[in-house]
Amino acid sequence: MAVTIWHNPRCSKSRETLKLLEARGIAPEVRDYQKEPPTMVELQDALMKLGQPASALIRWKDTDLSKEAGENEILSALTANPKLIERPLVLTETAARIGRPPETVLEIL
Repeated sequence: MAVTIWHNPRCSKSRETLKLLEARGIAPEVRDYQKEPPTMVELQDALMKLGQPASALIRWKDTDLSKEAGENEILSALTANPKLIERPLVLTETAARIGRPPETVLEIL
């Protein structure tokens, strides 16, 4: 199974999630999403796999967007400023989970 982690090496939860995957024998594709930001299409695909609205992917404490912001406004903000993406995000071909807490990602493996 192909597994990708949108990873921020400076984030403890992201590091813990990567370590958890590796401890389970999973060698995910590691994508530093701040150096290689996802496209609008990739964000939309991730949301479809999460089964949640765009608001689930944004780090609200790091933005001045209104909680009433629409999907397109949030996605545009995430594309323009990838540090606003909640981390880590683990994706498979059919599902995705945010690793908060890290064990949450085990649901899709």
